[in-house]
Amino acid sequence: MPRNAATSARGPAAIGPYSHAVWSGSELFCSGQTPIDPATGALITGDVAAQTHRVFDNLQAVLEDNGLSLDDVVKCNVYLIDMADFAAMNGAYASRFTAPYPARTTVAVAGLPLGARVEIELLARRAT
Repeated sequence: MPRNAATSARGPAAIGPYSHAVWSGSELFCSGQTPIDPATGALITGDVAAQTHRVFDNLQAVLEDNGLSLDDVVKCNVYLIDMADFAAMNGAYASRFTAPYPARTTVAVAGLPLGARVEIELLARRAT
């Protein structure tokens, strides 16, 4: 099955050889987003809560530009450079979804691109 790339003109430009997202049938696999401001191409300043909100702004742009919303998200993978940031990330995360919440995995990693504190990837599904 060929890859069907999905993009967002409102999201930050990819910083590597990847698509913002890829369609597979009715499922949209979104690449991990870091807290890059699409207007400047630079990582935003601020704590992990502010960075989490910027990540979701970027992901939401990809979803919306492809006919979906955060209500269509079924799975998120969250990467933190420090699990001490979990509570702040979780608070920002919780403000973006309503019950029933998507499935989620959160892990700590040694580092993220451009010095980001958080990166989030997700899977969304178009209603059939």
